[in-house]
Amino acid sequence: MAAPLTTVPTTPTVSPTGSPGVSPGRGARRASKPSTQHQRFNTRAGRAFDVVNVVLLVAVGMLALLPFLYVLAGSFATELEITTRPFFLWPREFTTDSYASILSSDAFVRAFVTTVLVTLIGTLIQLALTALMAYPLSKVDLPGRRTIMTVVVFTMVFSAGMIPTFLVVKELGLLDTYWALILPMAINPFSLIIIKNFFQQLPQELEESAKIDGAHELQILRHVVIPLSKPVLATFALFYAVGIWNDYMSPLLYLNDQDMWTLQMFLRQVTASASMSAQDMGTELPPPAQGIKFAVVIVATIPVLLAYPFLQKHFAKGMLIGSVKG
Repeated sequence: MAAPLTTVPTTPTVSPTGSPGVSPGRGARRASKPSTQHQRFNTRAGRAFDVVNVVLLVAVGMLALLPFLYVLAGSFATELEITTRPFFLWPREFTTDSYASILSSDAFVRAFVTTVLVTLIGTLIQLALTALMAYPLSKVDLPGRRTIMTVVVFTMVFSAGMIPTFLVVKELGLLDTYWALILPMAINPFSLIIIKNFFQQLPQELEESAKIDGAHELQILRHVVIPLSKPVLATFALFYAVGIWNDYMSPLLYLNDQDMWTLQMFLRQVTASASMSAQDMGTELPPPAQGIKFAVVIVATIPVLLAYPFLQKHFAKGMLIGSVKG
């Protein structure tokens, strides 16, 4: 004969309010965490940390900004004030003689236009070549993919050096051509890996649906992958553009004709010379000796500062979203 079933009495749970009910679940415990964290950071120590953190960041930011402010103030100051005052952030007497001198200089205008054109064309070429190489490497079934990636990573650790690169450029007949400023650094290994990882993270269903519609690989890259990759492409477009704009060694090594010099070579000539004559500047009036150095630095810096705000919204997203290994 089977034993009778026994019932174990259950003890009613008591709610936080003191009345019987259901015990607080996981959702209730989660809901109480934000208030606890808020109280933790709202303490006297937390507020003191915020104050100290803000003060230190502002101080570091001002230290980084002071040299630029000094150069900006010096570009509007007179020659006498620059030579007599060791440091100032506001000139006593404003003058635009330095800017008038460089803007009327044929050598400066030629170097500035050359640098703008080389930067625009070089950025497009380098970004296109990087994307064209990153897209097939994002396919896990690509034959020889591991070997190619090994070679790419190897170039990040070991570089050929200045002399072998110069010999290659010379043998290719690129000396005294603007291609020598673009092609030797057309594909950056770091940029290639980040863009490749970004392409790998895109949904494969989009490419499969495009193939069903009859699109080939280049059409998929142009109409599907590139529109979805604007953040990472905009980020590395900025990297490539800044690298070409600030490049000094390539024009120094590969360009012998002064008429082909870029802005950085002109800037080096101005800052390295104790004084420049009107013939060197290509102007009729003698330029200021010191103020023109500050003015050229400001003019060479402004285009990069103006381009950054337009790409800022893509910058952080593009760097983070493609940095996860796929």
